[in-house]
Amino acid sequence: MAATSRTSPPTPVEAQPRPGLRERKKLKTRMAIRRSTYRLIAEQGYDATTIEQIAEAAEVSPSTVFRYFATKEDIVLTDEYDPLMEAAIRNRPADEPPLRSLRFVVTEALLAAEEEELRRRTRLMVEVPAIRARISETMSDTAKVLARVLADRGGRSADDLEVRVCVAAVLGALLEVRLHWGEHGHEGDLIAMVDQALDTLEGGLTL
Repeated sequence: MAATSRTSPPTPVEAQPRPGLRERKKLKTRMAIRRSTYRLIAEQGYDATTIEQIAEAAEVSPSTVFRYFATKEDIVLTDEYDPLMEAAIRNRPADEPPLRSLRFVVTEALLAAEEEELRRRTRLMVEVPAIRARISETMSDTAKVLARVLADRGGRSADDLEVRVCVAAVLGALLEVRLHWGEHGHEGDLIAMVDQALDTLEGGLTL
C-alpha cells in the first residue's frame, strides 16, 4: 500500500510562490548533498560515511556541507518545510482551532514530501541511534517556528505554555507515527496514521 495518498487538490504548501534564483541554487545544493548522503549510506552504512565522502560525491567542499548542515545527522533530518508550514498556518482562518491548523499543515507537508525520501529518512531514524538522539533538537527548531506563528495569530507569547504544549503534542504525535511506520516496514497509509494519531489528541485516549 502506498505510504501517502496524493489525490488531494493543490494545497497551500504546493502553491507557494517560486523562490528566487539564489534560493533555488541553495535548494539544489542541499538536495545534492542529501542525495549523495543517502546513496553513500545505502552503499556502505551510516557510520562509514564521512562528511568528506559526502562532499566529494556532491561536488562541493566539506565546508559547504557544514554551511548547510551542522552535523551529519542533520543531513538526514533537516528539510525545507518549516517556512512552508509557517506560511500555510498564516493562511488558515484566524478563528480556526490551533490543533486543526496544525493538523492541516503537517499533513500538507507530508503530502508535499517525496515518498521515497520519507522512507529513507524514517528507516534511518529507526536504525541509527545518533539520528534518534538528534531528533529532539531539530524538532525544537520546528516547534519554535510553529509556536511563534500560532502565538501571533492568537495574540499570545510564543513562550506561552499552552501554545508550546499544543505544538509539542502535535509534533510528538507525528514523530511517533513516523517511527511506528518505520519500525513496521513502512506498512500502511502514513497520512491515515497521522490522522488517527491526531484524532487521539483531539478526542483523548480510550482503553
